[in-house]
Amino acid sequence: MRYALERPGLQELLAALIRRGYEVIGPTVRDGAIVYGPIASIHDLPEGWTEEQEAGTYRLRRREDRALFGYPVGPTSWKRFLFPPVAPLMRADRSPDGTVTIQQEPDEPPRRAFLGVHACDLAAITVQDRVFLRAGTADPVYQSRRGAAFIVAVQCTAPRGSCFCTSMGTGPRAAGGFDLALTEVIEGDRHYFLVETGSTRGAEVLADVPHREATADERTSADTAVARAAEQMKRSVDTGGLKELLYASYDHPRWDEVAARCLACANCTMVCPTCFCTAVEDRTDLEGDHAERWRRWDSCFTAGFSFIHGGSVRASTKARYRQWLVHKFATWIDQFGTAGCVGCGRCITWCPVGIDVTEELRAIRGGVHGDAGAAAG
Repeated sequence: MRYALERPGLQELLAALIRRGYEVIGPTVRDGAIVYGPIASIHDLPEGWTEEQEAGTYRLRRREDRALFGYPVGPTSWKRFLFPPVAPLMRADRSPDGTVTIQQEPDEPPRRAFLGVHACDLAAITVQDRVFLRAGTADPVYQSRRGAAFIVAVQCTAPRGSCFCTSMGTGPRAAGGFDLALTEVIEGDRHYFLVETGSTRGAEVLADVPHREATADERTSADTAVARAAEQMKRSVDTGGLKELLYASYDHPRWDEVAARCLACANCTMVCPTCFCTAVEDRTDLEGDHAERWRRWDSCFTAGFSFIHGGSVRASTKARYRQWLVHKFATWIDQFGTAGCVGCGRCITWCPVGIDVTEELRAIRGGVHGDAGAAAG
């Protein structure tokens, strides 16, 4: 069942979450972009703003209405709140008698409610769940944050040029994995939301907010808005047999062509909502009595990431780009049972030279070279 929530009711929803002790994280305009951060009011939301996105291009522009969620996805993703860019792992202290005490750094994140999670980003969270919550190897930092998160999804009605979630089966509609899901509808002077409940705690929060059962016309309006978004997707990826194709294309000449353009800057991995490469840093004081171990985001595009005693395993930009693309669309499936790409298009938008992953995959599909059994790395 779906319910109707008038625009003022969204503020009531925020208040209900805050009363329950959640720090609400949502979209807001900052530094010329729509990014996620703490919000306390619907006035913090990007009212009347949207984004223009194409390969290597991002601009904010005004909409002709007062939509609060009339944008696709910006440069940040929810990954940074579940899998923080920098996290302490342990500390060691040496006492005057020489005894060394080692303590694992506890992770005590605030309870957070994520407001405005698009379907592609919700799919990305599910992908990272497979990486970080595997039985026997669960990551404690991610696990503690994920378990405390309350998710309010928003059905996408405003895709932009770099989106291709329909190809990856991840949007624009979120079918599950949320506590509540909103579809924003603006019809003339009326501004309201269709609300779906996805969990018991979602239903409990909604019970504290004025709402009513949606009419057939309201449901149709919401469904039409989401269907229209799917029709507006400009980019696509043919995923049929893609894993096998990439394994058979280890020596495809396209790798040299894209490497000639790629800056190996790691932008694509930093904005990607599923990438999870990390490095570990050890820090100590000058006397050697205190040491700390930290984890920070890293990228497979850096030469040092694959460095071992004999040098970097992937010394060339070609090897590093190939590793990234093949991992996303092939080896990730072997590791985690799903592709590592959700079609959000961030890697296209935020590539300084406008490399388009959909274009690269299409070029590789144009001809297969090399042995099918070649390793992809």
